[in-house]
Amino acid sequence: MEQIIFVDKPSGISSFGVVARVRRVLSEQVGHKVKVGHTGTLDPFATGLLILLVGKATKKAPELTKLDKVYEATICLGATSSTGDPEGEIVVMSPKPDISRQDIDAVLQKFTGEIEQTPPAFSAIKINGQRAYKLARAGKTVEIPKRKIRVFSIDIVSYSTPFLKIRAHVSSGTYIRALAVDIGKALGCGAYCAELRRTKIADYDIAKLPLFELPK
Repeated sequence: MEQIIFVDKPSGISSFGVVARVRRVLSEQVGHKVKVGHTGTLDPFATGLLILLVGKATKKAPELTKLDKVYEATICLGATSSTGDPEGEIVVMSPKPDISRQDIDAVLQKFTGEIEQTPPAFSAIKINGQRAYKLARAGKTVEIPKRKIRVFSIDIVSYSTPFLKIRAHVSSGTYIRALAVDIGKALGCGAYCAELRRTKIADYDIAKLPLFELPK
């Protein structure tokens, strides 16, 4: 079996959970365990395009993982989260921060192009062989070195304080949660990523793909 599967991941489930569900269904269909892998995870709270590889197609994972991506993200201004997303401890500093659209435009320009980004402590990155999020959950200090990423474009979809919705075209390895937090710091009001959806991976557009119906 060699197959590429496109899934619209719902919120509330990890990417590994999606892989497990698809593996179970395909294995039941063919009568033996099927190898299934992913080409880049999405956080549990996030939705959108996951590309899964089945059987011999898993060999394509390295090349597909490196593809650029497009996300739609709703950023909540005037508040911070311990994880950079809705699942962390939220601290509201200003329910409706007085930030103008012009200020936001100016700040977003600073995050376009090649920039350095520190990935979130609550991430799947391995630190000395252990996942960073496991260390963070255990209360340990997690130091992740900065990495260079590229933000090809950031467009404002809508803005009604405190919610800023953006569409970002970014390189592989970019954390939108970290981008949201950094934008909040640059604006001086704090921010976290309240909603996140991946709509494209290179030329793979979720609106135009035959999607695999994810079993429960």
